[in-house]
Amino acid sequence: MIHIMPSAAIRKNYNDISELCKRTGEPVYLTKNGKGDLVVMDIEAFARRESMLRLRETLIAVEEGRLAGKSGYSVDEVSSMMKTAIKEVLDGQLT
Repeated sequence: MIHIMPSAAIRKNYNDISELCKRTGEPVYLTKNGKGDLVVMDIEAFARRESMLRLRETLIAVEEGRLAGKSGYSVDEVSSMMKTAIKEVLDGQLT
């Protein structure tokens, strides 16, 4: 559900708007003179959104590289690298 409020609402109802953002995980759109002005959202929702955008950017870059003929790793190569990394971490923790 989209929540749209006048910008004056943030001064008068900060706690209510904060609670709404946290409860729904959705942003609240603030208007000024009837036009969109700001978006307010919970910091955790913002962090998730930023993380998702970074992941998408990375995936797009990898896909563009693949389409351009850039070589990658096979499933077996990735599995071997993961096993090596895990072993290194476990060996480091045991010493």
